[in-house]
Amino acid sequence: MPRVEIRDGVGPVLEKGRTGDAIVAAIEELNAGVTVVDRGSYIRVLVPRLCRLTRAAVETLTGEPFRLPTDLERVMPSFKGRIEASEDEVSWRFDRTVSR
Repeated sequence: MPRVEIRDGVGPVLEKGRTGDAIVAAIEELNAGVTVVDRGSYIRVLVPRLCRLTRAAVETLTGEPFRLPTDLERVMPSFKGRIEASEDEVSWRFDRTVSR
């Protein structure tokens, strides 16, 4: 598989499974230019400069409560970008001061 590089891409690395799939689908609905890279045991999601995820989007897809940031943290071993989280939304932003 070719290596995907998005220099200013930000977003989560997610464990595979029902919750991870719902998060990916929600990110795809909320953001333009989403790149999803399947690395076998995990999924890397990259969005140019700003990636948003809302509690409501995940709950709509799963039909179940989704608590931010707790439920996200359970399936997100890593991420790229500067992260900001509240009970309703998480965002990852491109910041030149954050290491690649």
